[in-house]
Amino acid sequence: MAPPPAPPPPAPARVIVEDSEHEREEGVEIVHARGHMEKEAIERGVAPHADEMSKCYTMKVGHRRWLGGHVQLTWDIRADGTITRVLLDGDLGAWDIEKCLLDVARAATFDKPVGGDADFALPLAFSPTSPTEPWDDDRALKAIGKQLAKLDACGKAEAPPDDVTITIYVGARGKAQSVGFASPTSELTDTWAECAHKAALAWRLPNPKGAIAKLAIKYRAH
Repeated sequence: MAPPPAPPPPAPARVIVEDSEHEREEGVEIVHARGHMEKEAIERGVAPHADEMSKCYTMKVGHRRWLGGHVQLTWDIRADGTITRVLLDGDLGAWDIEKCLLDVARAATFDKPVGGDADFALPLAFSPTSPTEPWDDDRALKAIGKQLAKLDACGKAEAPPDDVTITIYVGARGKAQSVGFASPTSELTDTWAECAHKAALAWRLPNPKGAIAKLAIKYRAH
């Protein structure tokens, strides 16, 4: 049997530098406040890693043709150009791909910001080639129920992240097919995420009966 066709690469990204004064130029929204990154400096830092980011998805998605969504990577940059943290937000729902994207993002290097510490965000889109059945918040909460509390054990070795969105794909017999994590405010550490990933894959969920269901639930939300 011939292998399934490779999923399309991520859609072209729009770089957003989030601060306070807004400026738009060729699809890039630059917002200035304390310090800011020049558009050219962002492109010089991101461009060498664009193929690696694309391969995080294309090389790992495999037969999960229903897997897709949006990811936003946010870099916090010190005045000397040091990356202090990288945040990942979105609804992709695949920790192996999300971890790959974070590893690539953490390895990037950037010029010094103009005017002090700065941050900027890079949105990415990954398109599935097979549909999913979305479950709303109420159905997701009912499906997971008290099992969510099992993630608390993952925070014993180190402080767990806050405001985490857990995205899960559910297949035959209610088995989790893929699990991923995102947070707009907290950095996802490998130790916590790998523990939470293992725990969530073992959850018992309702059977979507012939479909792949996609649901999301909040953990440690403010």
